[in-house]
Amino acid sequence: MQAELSAATAARPTRWRPPLVVKASIAWHVGAGVATAALPPLWPWAAGAVALNHAFLIGTALWPRSTWLDGNLVRLPAGAAERREIALTFDDGPDPDVTPRVLDLLDAADVRATFFPIAERAQRHAPLVREIVRRGHSVQNHTQRHPLGFSLLGLRGLAAEIGAAQRTLADITGQRPSWFRAPAGVRNPLLGPVLQRLDLRLVSWTRRGYDTVERSPARVLAHLTRGLGPADILLLHDGHAARDAAGVPVSLVVLPALLDRIAQQRLHAVTLAQALAADPRA
Repeated sequence: MQAELSAATAARPTRWRPPLVVKASIAWHVGAGVATAALPPLWPWAAGAVALNHAFLIGTALWPRSTWLDGNLVRLPAGAAERREIALTFDDGPDPDVTPRVLDLLDAADVRATFFPIAERAQRHAPLVREIVRRGHSVQNHTQRHPLGFSLLGLRGLAAEIGAAQRTLADITGQRPSWFRAPAGVRNPLLGPVLQRLDLRLVSWTRRGYDTVERSPARVLAHLTRGLGPADILLLHDGHAARDAAGVPVSLVVLPALLDRIAQQRLHAVTLAQALAADPRA
């Protein structure tokens, strides 16, 4: 499976081009229909084949790091690896208690990160979102409301949810997001054309800390640093973070140790935009 966007997939086409797995699924359905029309007794086999195809598509959509449905960025490009760059990303904020402390820790380490706020929350805390940008970080699209049933939405629902977030974040920051991360990384085959229409690219992660459910800072840090290397995209949360035994958001406990590990390995944390802009192959 492709580990990163190639130059071909990084360049956005003027029209959405269905990926191979979608084309194959269409052919699968057509073949099942033709077989049933030609030999009606085959209908149970044809129905089973279609059901199997649907199960495959659902499984692919539920796998956040899958690249089969769309051009999903799970690692930074080769140029970023050569420069020993990584991307720190934070989801589900802004949180008026957590996010400012995250920003201070990032400033102290002189690193830049990419934030994927829930646009509704961004609207309630607009000055904080503008502060994220003022400090040199990037703000990108993570939907307007972060609906639990995001992967079940149709074309119209996806376009409304993502489009609303685009407008909200552009109004707050003066910059239109270029990247989209699905809630929990889960999507469906209809997402590709919606992102194409909104001029967005899909990004997931290389490794995540599970810091919304894991209360042990040591285990969260282990998830993020096991195999840590150049071109990794790391996922933490400044919103919805679990709390450790002392009641402190686990992401705040982990972040200083993570930043130390990044420095020890001579890695450079940059925004997604910085990593891609510096790479002529992206």
